[in-house]
Amino acid sequence: MVDHVLALAATWTAWDGCPVHTDGRDYTPHKAIRRVADHLVDHLAELEARLAGEETEPDHWRASAVTTPADLAPFTQDDLEEACSRLVRLAGIWARRLGSLTAEQLDHSPGTGWTFRGLAFHVAESVYYADALGELAPTAHRGSQA
Repeated sequence: MVDHVLALAATWTAWDGCPVHTDGRDYTPHKAIRRVADHLVDHLAELEARLAGEETEPDHWRASAVTTPADLAPFTQDDLEEACSRLVRLAGIWARRLGSLTAEQLDHSPGTGWTFRGLAFHVAESVYYADALGELAPTAHRGSQA
């Protein structure tokens, strides 16, 4: 999932600053990255709390219902590099944590909610946020000569 998101994100430095309207919501490069990262963090926190036998911490994300002023900022090469670092590290934490669980733990997980295997498949659906924005082709510079 993260590889797919980052492959799309590699095209987002060409973003023209206009949000893409998908399924009744607006998406921008920063918002897509924020939503993917938030989804990974939120459900990782859920998994860890349930493994520890603790109540899960309710999230207070604004999710995709809100487009913040920060979401509207240009998406630069530096932003792409930071997104790569952030998402690759989060994916690594997920992979190591899931790899440490037995099949029994994956399929018969403690606490309420999806099994951990189901949770992992749900988190993989975070590609939606990147797909909502899609691949952005570079636009020609206005006023430039061919």
